[in-house]
Amino acid sequence: MSRIGDFADDDAAAWITKSPDIGMAMAGYTHAVYNKNRLPMRVRELARMVIALNNECVVCQNTRDSEGAAAGVDEDLYDHAAVWQTWPGFSDQERVAAEFAERFAGDHTGLRDDEDFWARCREQFSDELLTDLALSCAMWLGMGRMLRTLDIGQSCKITL
Repeated sequence: MSRIGDFADDDAAAWITKSPDIGMAMAGYTHAVYNKNRLPMRVRELARMVIALNNECVVCQNTRDSEGAAAGVDEDLYDHAAVWQTWPGFSDQERVAAEFAERFAGDHTGLRDDEDFWARCREQFSDELLTDLALSCAMWLGMGRMLRTLDIGQSCKITL
C-alpha cells in the first residue's frame, strides 16, 4: 500500500498529484530517457533491468517496451539480466552497460576509480552514448527506489 496516498496497487503515476511541478518535470525526464535515448534498445533494456533488480522494484522489472521485439529485445534478455556476467546471449557492449548499471547502483566510487573498467568502456561507448547511459541509470535508480520505497504501483505491468 502506498506510503503517500490511497493509490491502487497497479497505479504507478497518481503520485505525481502529490508534487505536480516536480512530478511533471520527472515525467519529462522519463520521456527523454525512453524516446530520445541513443543507446541500442538491448543495451538500454539490459542496463534498466539490472537497475530494476538492484532496486527490487517490481514496476521496473515488469516494464516492457512495445517496440522491443523489433529491436531484438525478448524475454531471454530480461530472464538473464541477473546473470549478465556469464550468459552467452549478451554482447560485449551489453555486458559493459550491465556492469556500469550494477556498479552505478551499488559501488559508484569504486566504479569511478576503476581504470580497467573505463578502458573497456571506451572500447564500447562514445562519450555521447556513455552520457545517455549514465543519465538513464540515474533516472532508473532514483525513480525505481522512490517507487519501491514508497510502495507505489508495485503490481504494475507497464508497456512503454
